[in-house]
Amino acid sequence: MESLKPIFSSPFFWGFALGMVFLALSLWGHFKTKMELKRLRRNLSDKVEIEAQHLGELKKEKEQLKEENENLRIKVKGSGENSVQTLERELEIFSRAEKSMYVTAPGFSAAWENAKNTALQDIELEEEGKSIPRKLFRKFFSASDKSGTEHLLSTSESSSSDSNNS
Repeated sequence: MESLKPIFSSPFFWGFALGMVFLALSLWGHFKTKMELKRLRRNLSDKVEIEAQHLGELKKEKEQLKEENENLRIKVKGSGENSVQTLERELEIFSRAEKSMYVTAPGFSAAWENAKNTALQDIELEEEGKSIPRKLFRKFFSASDKSGTEHLLSTSESSSSDSNNS
Protein backbone atom coordinates (compact mmCIF):
# COMPACT_ATOMS: atom_id res chain seq x y z
CA MET A 1 0.00 0.00 0.00
CA GLU A 2 2.96 2.23 0.66
CA SER A 3 4.01 1.88 -2.91
CA LEU A 4 0.62 3.06 -4.17
CA LYS A 5 0.55 6.10 -1.92
CA PRO A 6 2.81 8.18 -4.18
CA ILE A 7 0.67 7.29 -7.21
CA PHE A 8 -2.59 8.32 -5.51
CA SER A 9 -1.07 11.50 -4.16
CA SER A 10 0.29 12.55 -7.54
CA PRO A 11 -1.64 15.38 -9.28
CA PHE A 12 -1.30 13.55 -12.58
CA PHE A 13 -3.33 10.60 -11.25
CA TRP A 14 -6.11 12.82 -9.97
CA GLY A 15 -6.18 14.75 -13.24
CA PHE A 16 -6.30 11.48 -15.16
CA ALA A 17 -9.07 10.08 -12.92
CA LEU A 18 -11.09 13.28 -13.13
CA GLY A 19 -10.58 13.28 -16.93
CA MET A 20 -11.88 9.72 -17.14
CA VAL A 21 -14.99 10.65 -15.16
CA PHE A 22 -15.64 13.60 -17.48
CA LEU A 23 -14.95 11.40 -20.50
CA ALA A 24 -17.46 8.81 -19.27
CA LEU A 25 -20.06 11.53 -18.60
CA SER A 26 -19.50 13.11 -22.00
CA LEU A 27 -19.71 9.72 -23.77
CA TRP A 28 -22.94 8.98 -21.88
CA GLY A 29 -24.34 12.39 -22.96
CA HIS A 30 -23.18 11.83 -26.52
CA PHE A 31 -24.90 8.43 -26.79
CA LYS A 32 -28.00 9.77 -25.09
CA THR A 33 -28.12 12.70 -27.56
CA LYS A 34 -27.50 10.35 -30.47
CA MET A 35 -30.40 8.10 -29.38
CA GLU A 36 -32.64 11.15 -28.93
CA LEU A 37 -31.70 12.34 -32.44
CA LYS A 38 -32.61 8.91 -33.89
CA ARG A 39 -35.94 9.01 -32.07
CA LEU A 40 -36.68 12.53 -33.37
CA ARG A 41 -35.75 11.51 -36.93
CA ARG A 42 -38.15 8.55 -36.70
CA ASN A 43 -40.90 10.80 -35.39
CA LEU A 44 -40.22 13.36 -38.14
CA SER A 45 -40.24 10.63 -40.77
CA ASP A 46 -43.56 9.27 -39.45
CA LYS A 47 -45.02 12.77 -39.34
CA VAL A 48 -43.93 13.51 -42.92
CA GLU A 49 -45.46 10.21 -44.11
CA ILE A 50 -48.73 10.93 -42.31
CA GLU A 51 -48.88 14.48 -43.67
CA ALA A 52 -48.06 13.26 -47.20
CA GLN A 53 -50.84 10.68 -46.96
CA HIS A 54 -53.27 13.30 -45.63
CA LEU A 55 -52.22 15.75 -48.35
CA GLY A 56 -52.80 13.08 -50.99
CA GLU A 57 -56.28 12.40 -49.59
CA LEU A 58 -57.03 16.14 -49.60
CA LYS A 59 -55.90 16.42 -53.22
CA LYS A 60 -58.11 13.49 -54.21
CA GLU A 61 -61.05 15.02 -52.35
CA LYS A 62 -60.36 18.40 -53.98
CA GLU A 63 -60.32 16.83 -57.44
CA GLN A 64 -63.51 14.93 -56.66
CA LEU A 65 -65.21 18.12 -55.46
CA LYS A 66 -64.02 20.01 -58.55
CA GLU A 67 -65.47 17.29 -60.76
CA GLU A 68 -68.73 17.27 -58.81
CA ASN A 69 -68.89 21.08 -58.97
CA GLU A 70 -68.37 21.00 -62.73
CA ASN A 71 -71.07 18.34 -63.13
CA LEU A 72 -73.50 20.37 -61.02
CA ARG A 73 -72.67 23.54 -62.98
CA ILE A 74 -73.39 21.73 -66.24
CA LYS A 75 -76.64 20.30 -64.80
CA VAL A 76 -77.80 23.73 -63.62
CA LYS A 77 -76.96 25.29 -66.97
CA GLY A 78 -78.71 22.47 -68.80
CA SER A 79 -81.73 22.46 -66.53
CA GLY A 80 -82.30 26.18 -67.10
CA GLU A 81 -82.32 25.65 -70.85
CA ASN A 82 -84.32 22.45 -70.46
CA SER A 83 -87.04 24.09 -68.36
CA VAL A 84 -87.52 26.86 -70.95
CA GLN A 85 -87.71 24.24 -73.69
CA THR A 86 -90.13 22.18 -71.60
CA LEU A 87 -92.38 25.20 -71.04
CA GLU A 88 -92.31 26.10 -74.74
CA ARG A 89 -93.14 22.50 -75.62
CA GLU A 90 -96.07 22.40 -73.18
CA LEU A 91 -97.35 25.72 -74.53
CA GLU A 92 -97.24 24.31 -78.06
CA ILE A 93 -99.08 21.17 -76.88
CA PHE A 94 -101.82 23.26 -75.25
CA SER A 95 -102.10 25.44 -78.34
CA ARG A 96 -102.52 22.41 -80.61
CA ALA A 97 -104.98 20.83 -78.17
CA GLU A 98 -107.04 24.05 -78.15
CA LYS A 99 -107.17 24.12 -81.94
CA SER A 100 -108.17 20.46 -81.96
CA MET A 101 -110.96 21.15 -79.46
CA TYR A 102 -112.37 23.91 -81.70
CA VAL A 103 -112.74 21.41 -84.50
CA THR A 104 -113.95 18.37 -82.53
CA ALA A 105 -116.16 19.97 -79.86
CA PRO A 106 -118.20 22.87 -81.23
CA GLY A 107 -119.89 23.61 -77.89
CA PHE A 108 -116.58 23.77 -76.11
CA SER A 109 -115.06 26.61 -78.11
CA ALA A 110 -117.54 29.25 -76.99
CA ALA A 111 -117.17 28.34 -73.32
CA TRP A 112 -113.40 28.17 -73.71
CA GLU A 113 -113.16 31.57 -75.37
CA ASN A 114 -115.41 33.08 -72.69
CA ALA A 115 -113.25 31.59 -69.91
CA LYS A 116 -110.06 32.84 -71.60
CA ASN A 117 -111.47 36.35 -72.02
CA THR A 118 -112.59 36.45 -68.37
CA ALA A 119 -109.18 35.29 -67.18
CA LEU A 120 -107.46 37.84 -69.45
CA GLN A 121 -109.64 40.66 -68.10
CA ASP A 122 -108.91 39.60 -64.49
CA ILE A 123 -105.18 39.55 -65.13
CA GLU A 124 -105.29 42.94 -66.84
CA LEU A 125 -107.20 44.42 -63.88
CA GLU A 126 -104.64 42.94 -61.49
CA GLU A 127 -101.75 44.33 -63.54
CA GLU A 128 -103.34 47.79 -63.65
CA GLY A 129 -103.80 47.70 -59.89
CA LYS A 130 -107.59 47.95 -60.00
CA SER A 131 -108.02 44.50 -58.49
CA ILE A 132 -106.23 42.62 -55.73
CA PRO A 133 -104.05 39.82 -57.19
CA ARG A 134 -105.57 36.38 -56.64
CA LYS A 135 -102.17 34.73 -56.63
CA LEU A 136 -101.44 36.50 -53.39
CA PHE A 137 -104.59 35.19 -51.75
CA ARG A 138 -104.03 31.67 -53.05
CA LYS A 139 -100.59 31.61 -51.50
CA PHE A 140 -101.84 32.82 -48.12
CA PHE A 141 -105.00 30.76 -47.88
CA SER A 142 -103.88 27.54 -49.53
CA ALA A 143 -101.43 26.78 -46.72
CA SER A 144 -103.87 27.50 -43.90
CA ASP A 145 -107.41 26.67 -45.08
CA LYS A 146 -108.31 24.94 -48.36
CA SER A 147 -112.07 25.20 -47.98
CA GLY A 148 -111.89 28.91 -47.14
CA THR A 149 -109.87 29.56 -50.27
CA GLU A 150 -112.32 27.71 -52.47
CA HIS A 151 -115.17 29.67 -50.92
CA LEU A 152 -113.29 32.94 -51.31
CA LEU A 153 -112.39 32.21 -54.92
CA SER A 154 -115.87 31.03 -55.83
CA THR A 155 -117.32 34.18 -54.25
CA SER A 156 -114.80 36.32 -56.12
CA GLU A 157 -115.44 34.51 -59.40
CA SER A 158 -119.21 34.85 -59.06
CA SER A 159 -118.92 38.55 -58.30
CA SER A 160 -116.60 39.08 -61.30
CA SER A 161 -118.95 37.17 -63.61
CA ASP A 162 -121.88 39.23 -62.24
CA SER A 163 -120.00 42.43 -63.04
CA ASN A 164 -119.14 41.11 -66.53
CA ASN A 165 -122.79 40.25 -67.22
CA SER A 166 -124.07 43.72 -66.19
